[in-house]
Amino acid sequence: MATTTTPATHVVNYVRRPGLGTSGQAIRIRSNYFEVTQLPNNIIHQYDVTITPDVPPPVNRKIFHQVATSYGASHLNGARAVYDGRKNIFSARAFAFESHTFEVTLASDVAMALNPARPPPKFKVKIRKAACINLEELHRFLNGRTSLTNNCLTAIMALDVLIRHQPAMLSATVGRSFYTPVGSQALSGPLDVWLGYYQSARPTLGRMMINMDVSASAFFRPGPLLDMVAKIANVQRVDDLRRTFPPINWRAIEKVIKSLRFTVNHRRNVKRSFKILGLTTTAAKDTKFMQTIRSTSEAAAPEAQVETDVVTYFKQAYNITINFPMLPCVKVGPSIALPIELCFVLEGQRYLRKLDKVQTAEMIRFNSQPPQARFNKIKDGLEILRYNDNEFLKDFGMKVSNEMVQINARVLPAPTVCYHSQSQNANFVPRDGAWNLRGMKVFDGRTLKLWGIVVFGTERDCPRPLVNGFIQELIVSCTETGMNIPNKHPLIKYSNPHGNIDADLLSVYQQIGNEALQTNDKANSLPQLLVCILPNIGVPLYASIKRVTDTSLGVASQCVQRSHIRMPKKSYCANVCLKINAKLGGTNQRLAKNMMPFMSEPALILGADVSHPQLGDTTHPSIAALVGSVDAHAARYAATVRVQAARTEMIADLKGMAVEILKSFYKSCGQKPKKIIFYRDGVSESQFAEVLKSELTSLKAACASLEQGYNPKITFVVVQKRHHTRFFPVHPSNCDRTGNCKPGTVVDQGVVHPFEFDFYLQSHAGILGTSRPAHYHVLFDENRFTSDALQDLTYKLCHLYARCTRVVSYAPPAYYAHIVAARARFHLPGWSDDNTSSEAVAHTVSAYPSVKPNLANVMWFI
Repeated sequence: MATTTTPATHVVNYVRRPGLGTSGQAIRIRSNYFEVTQLPNNIIHQYDVTITPDVPPPVNRKIFHQVATSYGASHLNGARAVYDGRKNIFSARAFAFESHTFEVTLASDVAMALNPARPPPKFKVKIRKAACINLEELHRFLNGRTSLTNNCLTAIMALDVLIRHQPAMLSATVGRSFYTPVGSQALSGPLDVWLGYYQSARPTLGRMMINMDVSASAFFRPGPLLDMVAKIANVQRVDDLRRTFPPINWRAIEKVIKSLRFTVNHRRNVKRSFKILGLTTTAAKDTKFMQTIRSTSEAAAPEAQVETDVVTYFKQAYNITINFPMLPCVKVGPSIALPIELCFVLEGQRYLRKLDKVQTAEMIRFNSQPPQARFNKIKDGLEILRYNDNEFLKDFGMKVSNEMVQINARVLPAPTVCYHSQSQNANFVPRDGAWNLRGMKVFDGRTLKLWGIVVFGTERDCPRPLVNGFIQELIVSCTETGMNIPNKHPLIKYSNPHGNIDADLLSVYQQIGNEALQTNDKANSLPQLLVCILPNIGVPLYASIKRVTDTSLGVASQCVQRSHIRMPKKSYCANVCLKINAKLGGTNQRLAKNMMPFMSEPALILGADVSHPQLGDTTHPSIAALVGSVDAHAARYAATVRVQAARTEMIADLKGMAVEILKSFYKSCGQKPKKIIFYRDGVSESQFAEVLKSELTSLKAACASLEQGYNPKITFVVVQKRHHTRFFPVHPSNCDRTGNCKPGTVVDQGVVHPFEFDFYLQSHAGILGTSRPAHYHVLFDENRFTSDALQDLTYKLCHLYARCTRVVSYAPPAYYAHIVAARARFHLPGWSDDNTSSEAVAHTVSAYPSVKPNLANVMWFI
């Protein structure tokens, strides 16, 4: 899809930074930014390009390269122009024309033609002058003397295209990253993981920076297609593909390899690539077509049509014996089929589907590089890019430093965390971002009377004594951590994990309730909890349990894996206890009094996120989630959910959702909030203006609908985790045990916006790899936060995540909203069916089952 010539049409001025923060211990750190020591000359010329017929960006780049090679001296004034692969060309010098159309011919192997008789394709390249970009305006923006204009945005885009142009011509490119097979590692199945290098031009105070990072992506392993098919089929050897039982799932294989490009080896003098359109439904020996036979006899007709099969054809035409005649063929055209064993997969083809669990674990291991290793790999990437030897950068007059920037940072002090007064250490200050529950009792432990155990499997798989042993250990742990469980012998039922989950859970629920009625306790006869013991980590069973308990029965559920109950660890049971207590409405921990001045008067903490269907899915809906605090300590939250059109980021019914949360707050606290802070997750910079306009209006409308004149002060903060900023301590004394910066490291200068109110906060302790700080950007602020006040509040909130004893990586309201949106997808019938029709999805959305009211004010999603 073509992009517009300007990256934005509407510029909004957001909250200006109220001043730098000063609290905490001052330290020096490095960040993966490299200073642009010399910007291009004052004027950059922008051109709009249209290439017909329409082809993908990699082919567009080859076409433009041919234009630059053939007409660079005569028409482009010798300029080394750069191209984004779609619509925009940028040049340091004006071309010799205002508008011109070139005709370019590409070799057939480059354009990937299918018909050998077809002549090399021709393309029309229309280039016209679009604008002159004056970089003086960018300089004024960087120094805070003007707002961000469309001219500034276009200038930054031009610098982005400039630094990416040469790598994009030489390497596989995805977004702002380019990937190389050097140093690649094998993943399970037919995939390799390639190392990539990300780069982006970023404005900071007084200077432009290049943010550079390492990334990783899965690519199909090049080589014989037959080997790939064996990997997908999960057979030990290629010869195992000959088997007839159990049958090979060719439909699943076709799904994976469809659209892959490959070459063939039976015509060595012809260099062509093909695209897999699918597999034949018949084996090669049974796949027949009409072959044209040319006669050498004068008496016979010059041509005749004879039916033949693929195996016979290749023997006669190329003297090639097909060794796997029982396998299907690859379809590459309406009447072209090729044996799998003659196909060779080309290098550099990215895998776009979701990785399975094993591949995901392998990818995480590859990506989880300790800070020093990541630091070194980024420096290696700088050696590959060699900015100062880049002829395109030289032509524009741009220079980039080879040294990673050093910046000022601060480590914020940790707050005092409070547990029940009967704890051994009821009030303490966490060290290194974590603590344990030994000797601790939750601040508000709940009573669990009516509960039951559902074991998915047979007694042979999971013997009753084993289940009883786990239950008693869980009860002991829950009691030690401050809960009250008078019912020490809950109902235990076994259930078929492949059976009727709805009916089985309902049966257990009713039986627990009936037993309570028999004790004449009619007022408290509703079951409180179902503990479900699962045979494995498969998602479908878990999803079914949550759908039934959340939306049908209205009872809290706690799933545990069978592997954890054989020898239950104290720490595991304590963690389960935290989840159960929160689901029953309890409070696990809170902060000491006066730790959060913002909460000194009624204040509502909101978090929101939108979960989208997987890439390429345009039928399943997006799911919006909103959570809000329902106590005076920001420790307990209520949640609400809506489904909306697929891939829509703006929350369509935020007004209705906010009204629900405001009512929950009033019901719990007895008063309306005077202040609201809204942490919004999942919004990119290009969406700031639209999201702010839409969702701030909705929040204001929600408040006004409750009472005339009700208008609490609102602060709107976007939380971003998907970015490439990383921090590296300069001095060993500022490292934690993993080599990362210490929890509470905050940065509001050096690599942030030139003058808007944003900051990075690395609130958590590193566990694996290089920690990623959260980026907070304030779009609207009626509460008039200082930098210190907002940074301090956000960091302290990160100590109140209910289901663990660690400081989490970003503000819990946004974290909870992310969890709720992901959980709510399980509430959609057919949520995992890739083949669901748009009509079926539309019906599902209209009848979306909401969470039962009795769960509305407790943390059922934990």
